[in-house]
Amino acid sequence: MRFEGTLDIAAPRDRVWSFVTDPKQVTTCAPDVQSLEVTDPRHFKVVVRAGVGPIKGTFSMNVEFTDLQEPGHASVVARGQAPGSAVEMRSEMDLAALDGMRTTMKWSSDVTVSGMIQQVGARLMQGAADKITQQVFSCMKEKLETPVAI
Repeated sequence: MRFEGTLDIAAPRDRVWSFVTDPKQVTTCAPDVQSLEVTDPRHFKVVVRAGVGPIKGTFSMNVEFTDLQEPGHASVVARGQAPGSAVEMRSEMDLAALDGMRTTMKWSSDVTVSGMIQQVGARLMQGAADKITQQVFSCMKEKLETPVAI
């Protein structure tokens, strides 16, 4: 499955970059995160509950920032497994400063799901993934556009 989009954020590019490349911040917008372990600045592990319809599993995900070009481009690979299922996600993100206070994020993700979740929930997957994607980006936009307390 391929997902892509553009998001306009009323926040400076350096603030957006800091948020999206910080596992502790960006995972606050991912639904059903059970745990997070940051190994080093480019690697982290996250345990997340995910699925479609009645088929759900707890995925242990290994996430790696494979290409970081501050403050404009990031590539991420996430691989995970749950009993009987596996997922791999390759994502790209480009940030463009519109002015000193606004940023455009252009992003894309290629997701491959295999195993029970793919077999049983294939026809529900696109809709469920679209819904989760919208939730994640709405959360990021809200957090980034909230004024920073000084």
